[in-house]
Amino acid sequence: METVVGYNEMWEPGEPGVPADLRPEIPHPARMYDYYLGGKDNFPSDREAAERALAANPEFRSTARANRGFLNRAVRHVAGLGIDQFLDIGTGIPTAGNTHEIAQAVDPGSRIVYVDNDPIVLAHARALMGGTAVGRTTVIQADLREPVDLLAAVEAEKLLDFDKPMALVLAAVLHFVPDENGPYEIVRTLLDTLAPGSHLILSHGTADFIPAEVRDRVTGVYSKATAPLVGRSREQVGAFLDGLDVLDPGVVTVPLWRPEGAPAAGADRVSMYGAVARKS
Repeated sequence: METVVGYNEMWEPGEPGVPADLRPEIPHPARMYDYYLGGKDNFPSDREAAERALAANPEFRSTARANRGFLNRAVRHVAGLGIDQFLDIGTGIPTAGNTHEIAQAVDPGSRIVYVDNDPIVLAHARALMGGTAVGRTTVIQADLREPVDLLAAVEAEKLLDFDKPMALVLAAVLHFVPDENGPYEIVRTLLDTLAPGSHLILSHGTADFIPAEVRDRVTGVYSKATAPLVGRSREQVGAFLDGLDVLDPGVVTVPLWRPEGAPAAGADRVSMYGAVARKS
């Protein structure tokens, strides 16, 4: 019987107290991402799928790490502008440099709501929240593909004030929302709820720099996971920012968004775009 690797109390599917929607036999993108980052909170199915994706495109691991660096820099920048509340959707398995750690290092009073639809993510995030002094931080289970219900669940927590600016964090999550689920409409619904002065922190996978055969192999791996992978072009990623004031340097590969040092060779071809934009 499979068990979750990395838990203090190991879970076995079917045991009392284990979430009913835990499906260890099906790879989940959040757990695969955890594996790319060197984490241990994943099932054999996740590791096997991740290894197949890495065999097709070995840069997945470095791309995941570059995205984590982008998130840290973007959150730090937005917090430095005075934003003290963050709605982080599709947070993934908690690891070093989470949104609350970065934001609360700038302002200890920052409030953060994490949202994810994976029960393993929820279990780990709640354990993290309960075990450290993280200020005003909470985590809820909701689905990005149901933005109205998601927003209602967030508002019910009464932690974030929707009448004041906040940061909406959509890091490496929208590429798991296929076109038929209306990703642009989802983002617009979320943004329409936010007060002027709010910021969007966005990163999104792309196939702009990889051969078609590699793209097809990778999407084939994710087609068997709980969510497909949809790489979008720079122009398509930029369309999520329509109507917003995009901060310099615009939509760029994640290592090139306000780097803290000289970017490594090939930074302009990393398969993830990032951007930060402000709602007027």
